[in-house]
Amino acid sequence: MPLTFNRYGKARVRVLRLQREGERHTVRELSVQAMLEAEGLERAYTAGDNAAVVATDTIKNVVNALACDHPAADGETFAGIVAAFLLDRYAHVGRADIRAVETRWTRLVVDGAPHPHAFALDGNGTPFAHVVATRDGTVVQSGIEGYTVMKTTQAGWSGFHADAYRTLPDTDDRIVATAMDATWTWTAAPAAYPAANATILDAMLRDFATTYSRGVQDSMYRMGEAALAAVPELAAIRFAMPNKHYLPMNLAGFGRDAAGTVFLPTDEPHGQIEAVVTRA
Repeated sequence: MPLTFNRYGKARVRVLRLQREGERHTVRELSVQAMLEAEGLERAYTAGDNAAVVATDTIKNVVNALACDHPAADGETFAGIVAAFLLDRYAHVGRADIRAVETRWTRLVVDGAPHPHAFALDGNGTPFAHVVATRDGTVVQSGIEGYTVMKTTQAGWSGFHADAYRTLPDTDDRIVATAMDATWTWTAAPAAYPAANATILDAMLRDFATTYSRGVQDSMYRMGEAALAAVPELAAIRFAMPNKHYLPMNLAGFGRDAAGTVFLPTDEPHGQIEAVVTRA
């Protein structure tokens, strides 16, 4: 029987880097997955020959050692450093796929001033960096998962296909909410990844908040346009935006008019809307 694909590596290598600049500290916490494809690895599957296998424990040690060497590197840069090291160190490795998911810590503000070494966990959205390096080139992606937003008006859903199975009425005023996953691909490195990523997110959120939404699809496309316009180094942005539904509740049986006031939150089942917006 042929072995048609294989790769392996170490997942959930969790590391917190603390950059100390006098009294001011900066916290960077990542969960790293490092996956390798290499010449000769198939023999570990088909012949029990592990000679080409760099142990997953070794991969973990590489990540931790490089974290010590590069405490100030942002997620994209650090993932690139890990990928390059693995290709340089192990000549038989042809592809290193590194995904670094960030746990964000926000500096506390005390008496109106940012505190030098106290932080709170940022709960909305999980940033990530994804670097795939081969001996022919490198692809860098950034993004955010589960970034949850809502607008309580200036959104509608109407004019959609009608047949015997349609039960939803048209509406020009509804709550729209989503837990957004967005991945953007770089054509070149920006001056600073964290600043560029913040600009991209700000551009998307500004469009979401300030324009009328005819549907998640409508908002998604315009948010992609806004991101590409804001940062010239972007090639494309991929979205997955599930609908988080808030259904109007009927409280007439209790002598109350709940229209526009009380809703039932539900996200199962949900609409799953996906698209890629690419620079022309």
